[in-house]
Amino acid sequence: MSRFPLATLISTCIALALSAPSAVLAGGSFADVKPSPQQVAWQDRAFGVIVHFGTNTFLDREWGDGKAPAAVFNPDAVDPGQWARAAKAAGATYLILVAKHHDGFALWPTGQSDYSVKRSPWMKGQGNLVRMTSDAVKSEGMGLGIYLSPWDRHEPRYANSRAYDKYYTAQLSELAQDYGPLVEWWLDGAGSAGHVYDFESYMNELRTYQPNALVFADVGLFPYGDIRWVGNEAGAVEGENWNVVDRHGLLRWRPVEADTPLHEKQWFWHPGAAYEGNLKSVDELVRTWETSVGRGGQLVLGLAPDRHGRLPAADVKRLAEFGQALEMQYGAAANLAATARGTTAPCPGPAAHACDAGAAFDNDPATFWTAADASHATLEVDLGHPVTFDRSLAMERLDEGQNVRRYSVQVWDGSAWKTVSEADAIGHMKIDRFAPVTAQRVRLNILSSVGVARIREFRLFMGAH
Repeated sequence: MSRFPLATLISTCIALALSAPSAVLAGGSFADVKPSPQQVAWQDRAFGVIVHFGTNTFLDREWGDGKAPAAVFNPDAVDPGQWARAAKAAGATYLILVAKHHDGFALWPTGQSDYSVKRSPWMKGQGNLVRMTSDAVKSEGMGLGIYLSPWDRHEPRYANSRAYDKYYTAQLSELAQDYGPLVEWWLDGAGSAGHVYDFESYMNELRTYQPNALVFADVGLFPYGDIRWVGNEAGAVEGENWNVVDRHGLLRWRPVEADTPLHEKQWFWHPGAAYEGNLKSVDELVRTWETSVGRGGQLVLGLAPDRHGRLPAADVKRLAEFGQALEMQYGAAANLAATARGTTAPCPGPAAHACDAGAAFDNDPATFWTAADASHATLEVDLGHPVTFDRSLAMERLDEGQNVRRYSVQVWDGSAWKTVSEADAIGHMKIDRFAPVTAQRVRLNILSSVGVARIREFRLFMGAH
C-alpha cells in the first residue's frame, strides 16, 4: 500500500471488530443506518482486481459447461506474483481470485470433489493455486478475496439443494479456514434462477472463520449481503450513489461495487488478435475509475492470465500506464488545493481541531473538517492566487453515516459566488467535472445535510487537455 501512488486517498487498514459486518435497520430513516468498521475499511480500499483463470482459459470460452476433463488445466509458468505486482502498479489494493467458476473446477485440492487441480497434470496434481495466490498477494501487502461460484455445472449434487448446500458449505469452509484473513467473499448470482440456496448456513460458516470478510452479492440474490452489485459490467455507477439501500422495507448499509474486465466484455483470456485488440485504453480506464471510485463506489477490474499462467505483456504494460495516469491526474502532487489556506472559521471550544478547514486540504483522509451547522455549511479555500481547474474531489467521512444530501462547488468571480457544479451525494468520494474555470477562492457549499457533515478531503485538479 505504501507504494500505491494514491495512498493519501486510500487506507489499507483492516478492521478487527468481530461484530456483524453490515449495519441494518428495519424501517426508520436512511440517516440512522451506519456502516460497520469492516465496511468503512473496505470502502477505503477503493480499487481491486478479480482474476479469472481456469479450464475456460484453455478452451477459448467464457462459460464452461462442467464437462471439460481436469487434464485440460495445465499451465507451464503460473506466476501469481506477477498478477499481484501488475495489479498493484495500477493502484489496486486487493485481489479476488475466482477459486471456482460456474464449471465447478476448483483451483485448490478440495476434499469435496475430484474435479480440481489434484486431477490435472499441472504440478503432477500437487498444485494449489489458491495457496500460491494468497502468498503472492499478501507478500505485496494487498488484501485477498475469494470468488466461489454458487452455480456449479459439474457437481451432480447441484440438482439436490440440500445435498449441494452441504457440498458448497464444505468448500467454503476449506477456503475460509486455510488461507488467512479475507477482505471479500464474492457470490455470483449467474445461473442461479430457480435454485434455492441455504445462504444462512453459508454465512454462518463464513462468519465463524472470517468475521471481517464482506460478502458481495446481487441485491436480489439474498437480503443480507454487505456489498451490492452496480447492475452493469461497464464499471460505472449510474446516477446519485447512496450507500443505504431499501430492500422491501429493510434498510441496509450496502456500498456498491462496479466490476468490468480489462478486455472489453471478456473475463477470460482468449487467443488471437481480436482479444488483443479489445484491451481498454488508458483513457477508458481512467474514465471508468472516475465513474466508479469517483462516484463513491468500488472498482473491481477483471484480469485474465493466459495459458502459461501469466498476464500478457500488453496487459501488464497497460496496468502500469493506468496507475501512472491516475497518479498524474489525481495523485497528491496534482492537488491544487494542497498548499492552500482553509478560510472557514474553526468551531469554538474543545472540538476546534476537528472543525479546522485546513484538515480538508491536507492530502490526508485520516483528518477531517466538521461543519458547525447540522443542516448547511460552507468549506472555503483561498488558493493564494488565481488558479485554473476543471474538476473537484470531495470525500465524506462515513463512520457516522452518509449525511450530505445536496451540495455545490462554487467559485468567487470577484463580486459573487458562481456555481460550477451541483449534485446530491458525496459519499466515500465524489469527483465533479466542469468547464475549466479560473479562481482564487473556491468553496464546497453544503446545501442540505441530515446531521453534521464531515469532509475528509476537498481537492482541485486540472485535467490534461
